[in-house]
Amino acid sequence: MSSSFGALFRVTTFGESHGVGVGCVVDGCPPRLPLSESDLQAQLDRRRPGQSDLTTPRDEADCATILSGVQNGVTLGTPIAVLVRNRDQRPGDYAEMAKAPRPSHADFTYQAKYGIRAASGGGRASARETIGRVAAGAIADKFLRLRFGVDIVAWVGAVGQREAPMPENIVSRAEVDRFATRAPDAASDAVFRAEIEAARAERDSVGGVVVGVCRGAPPGWGEPVFGKLEAELARAMLSIPAVKGFEIGSGFAGARWRGSAHNDAFVWKDGRLGTATNRSGGIQGGISDGETIVFRVAFKPPATIGQPQKTADFEGREITLEARGRHDPCVVPRAVPIVEAMAALVLADAALQQLARESAAR
Repeated sequence: MSSSFGALFRVTTFGESHGVGVGCVVDGCPPRLPLSESDLQAQLDRRRPGQSDLTTPRDEADCATILSGVQNGVTLGTPIAVLVRNRDQRPGDYAEMAKAPRPSHADFTYQAKYGIRAASGGGRASARETIGRVAAGAIADKFLRLRFGVDIVAWVGAVGQREAPMPENIVSRAEVDRFATRAPDAASDAVFRAEIEAARAERDSVGGVVVGVCRGAPPGWGEPVFGKLEAELARAMLSIPAVKGFEIGSGFAGARWRGSAHNDAFVWKDGRLGTATNRSGGIQGGISDGETIVFRVAFKPPATIGQPQKTADFEGREITLEARGRHDPCVVPRAVPIVEAMAALVLADAALQQLARESAAR
């Protein structure tokens, strides 16, 4: 199903950007996990619009309501339904776009697939669909942290052609949230801010890269061959709106190395076998090796911009289209919790699959 993700820890998202609301249903979350709406709200607040002067001014509190699956502050093991109501809806901003597909947006492909589409705000193709992912990811994140000690954090590694140096150690989301750009350091924040503000001043947009790390995943997670952990991470990240690229460990740069320099030699450390380097990005043969999982996600410039664009309507007539909606000039600062959420969903599903295998082998 196109709106569902995961095998054992399974998530279905629902809702359109200018409908009544958006949300998710999580099936497979283990029982007796402490969970409250505040656990979800912390991540939703990091994703919501209007959180800084660099994001869309759409005024949404994005308050989560848990409708089922939780009682007296703990999960029941039954499906957890979460709803976030849309409040600041302005479908009139999109009236001009009803008859013409926006360049590089999903308007045309949704119309081609279904013969109908939600013309205002992009419907399911809107980034508001990711609210359900972030809410579900917050549940997965808490399960991973309490059950296995897994810690997931992401930050902005590049905006446009400006790139931040890889930090020595980002240990918490609070460190990332010091800056509105979610850069890893003050110098990079200033550079990223200038890039975003320049694009906005020109009524344009700019892309970027989010770096994600997952610490504490034990060796053995992930399925060999077609269920490889990096393949599932790639599938998850590439399903995020505006994502056009994914790499893990050394990524594309590793293609330029020789094996003698690229190989991760094994060493004994922290009472277990590990690797001296981590060019594999924490995954070997599609299975976690106990090292930190490191990956990068590339986001294209947002498709909806304020500049007039020459294009064609659905009848093929040449027109000039100028967007009037409220849009981010760069999505990567708000994409950080989305990337964290999708990583958590992948790892929670892999963890449950490994627990089932180990239980069956007893």
